Amino acid sequence: MDNFDRGQVSHKAAEVYEDFFVPALFQQWAGRVADAAHIQKGQHVLDVACGTGILARTIAERLGEGSSIVGLDINDGMLAVAAHKAPSIDWRHGTAEALPFDNDSFDVVVSQFGLMFFENRPLALQEMVRVLRPRGHFAIAVWDSLDHTPGYFTLINLLQRLFGEAVASSLHAPFVLGEPQVLRKLFSEAGIPEATITTVRGTAHFPSIQSWVYTDVKGWVLADMLNDRQFELLLREAEQTLSSYVTTEGEVIFDVPAHIISGVKK
Repeated sequence: MDNFDRGQVSHKAAEVYEDFFVPALFQQWAGRVADAAHIQKGQHVLDVACGTGILARTIAERLGEGSSIVGLDINDGMLAVAAHKAPSIDWRHGTAEALPFDNDSFDVVVSQFGLMFFENRPLALQEMVRVLRPRGHFAIAVWDSLDHTPGYFTLINLLQRLFGEAVASSLHAPFVLGEPQVLRKLFSEAGIPEATITTVRGTAHFPSIQSWVYTDVKGWVLADMLNDRQFELLLREAEQTLSSYVTTEGEVIFDVPAHIISGVKK
């Protein structure tokens, strides 16, 4: 995997991610993942691939005294934004494949839209189970397939037409675990065959096509792949190609379903 496949972004892109992507896409999922993980007061929780911290912040609001939450990510830009937003949370730099924690350290392990980018996914899952205490809960969210995500299906086809496969594939990466049979095989390979997969409907909500395109380019790895001229071309073409997702009020809305995989360590 290169940095594009792994979803590695710059500090500036991480700020755009927090300001635009989180409210448009990711915030709605934090409470759902927390519910699937059975978050309770007094627990010790690990958020793997925490990004700018929306899931960790949401969980922190549910935890009382005697609790703790650690957010871990490999991306320094994401962690810098996370630390600025919530300095009281313990943010750590590290990889999912080698979690820097002892066995049986946490009551709950969660991960929201990070599994797709891990270099060794079975090993990362094994690591999450390793640091989880017996009878501890885990909950992991991944995006559904592109076939069920029409807005991004159309946007990726537009990128392919304008700039070729290399650019288009960078936006395809978040959806590579969208098929349930692929997820079942992955979790079985990791020694977690009893995990439950629940598909949940979500909705992308951007103020405009311009905001949508800006967010996906400037808040993601595309920021390093398209120059200003290419970005302006994409904006012009998108106004027509993506118009079917615009409401009468001028907002952009389309389905973004996801799978939440959950279970209990034996």
